Amino acid sequence: MSLETPSNQTNTPPKKGKKLPSKVIIKMGKFVWTSLWQLMMSKLAPRNQTGEYIRPISEFRNSVGTQPENPYPPAKERYRLYVGLGCPWAHRTLVVRSLKGLESAISVAIVSPSPDAGIWVLDEPEYGCQTLPELYAIARPGYQGRCTVPVLFDTQTQTIVNNESAEIIMMLNSEFNEFSTHPELNLYPEKFQDKIEYWNNKIYPAINNGVYRCGFAQSQTAYNTACTELFNTLDEIDAVLATNRYLCGDQLTLADVRLFTTLFRFDIVYHGLFKCNKRRIQDYQNLGPYLRDIYQLPGVADTCNLDSIKRDYYGNLFPLNPGGIIPLGPTITNLQEPHHREVLSHSLSS
Repeated sequence: MSLETPSNQTNTPPKKGKKLPSKVIIKMGKFVWTSLWQLMMSKLAPRNQTGEYIRPISEFRNSVGTQPENPYPPAKERYRLYVGLGCPWAHRTLVVRSLKGLESAISVAIVSPSPDAGIWVLDEPEYGCQTLPELYAIARPGYQGRCTVPVLFDTQTQTIVNNESAEIIMMLNSEFNEFSTHPELNLYPEKFQDKIEYWNNKIYPAINNGVYRCGFAQSQTAYNTACTELFNTLDEIDAVLATNRYLCGDQLTLADVRLFTTLFRFDIVYHGLFKCNKRRIQDYQNLGPYLRDIYQLPGVADTCNLDSIKRDYYGNLFPLNPGGIIPLGPTITNLQEPHHREVLSHSLSS
């Protein structure tokens, strides 16, 4: 046996692996990141003293109507919706616009979030504006508030009529019937209004805003409270849907629309990014088929943009996803599967 060193080996001792950061460096890194995270979250999501996310109130609250003194009468091609395709609040308006058949009466402009500037940017410049804050400034010079979507814009007076989604969908449902291809569809019928408001008042804090209260929580207590309320309410609704096709019975209403746009995003982003991960919607016995039922209504799927939702949430909420990596899944092919909910009602009446 030769005692010579093989030609592909040397007598150099192996290099030692790099040391892990010292305890001091780790603590310093955590302190710096936590401080920066808290600063960024304070700008992204206002909170109270317990770390609970508090959503600011919309400020433009006028209405389209037929009252003689109302400066915003119903008219075809006068009003324009500004929407972000990833935004659940803006999505509500697109769903109602589609269900009512108002595509030729009310135009749509798309805005997309800027990950660096933290504002909505118009895909196509209009009125000399490239960003949503600039459009708000046209409507109200010197405006310093939040510039959110959806926006119902009056192109005749070049002002914002309303930027509260709950009120915009009410207008779309009732004030444009003479221009609608489905004027017979009433999503806010008088006989169901008490039920609709009951569900709206329950669903908004616990689910619509509840997912944000989970994702934007800045303390463990605030998160625990929001997450518990969220899933307790989802469980309650799942039980109701065992015997009701829709929230108020046989008929689709605005309460269902308001719930749908949150449910559509749930398994895609809220389950993971917002830590709403006790269950997926598709795992519920009734909520899963209910989501498929509404998704498969004529025109609704066309308002659902999976790529924009993933990009807008994962690519733009830096404090929640610093790497900006957008996941490949999940897909939404399951939403095309049979829902069998029609056995619970005779028809989708108005």
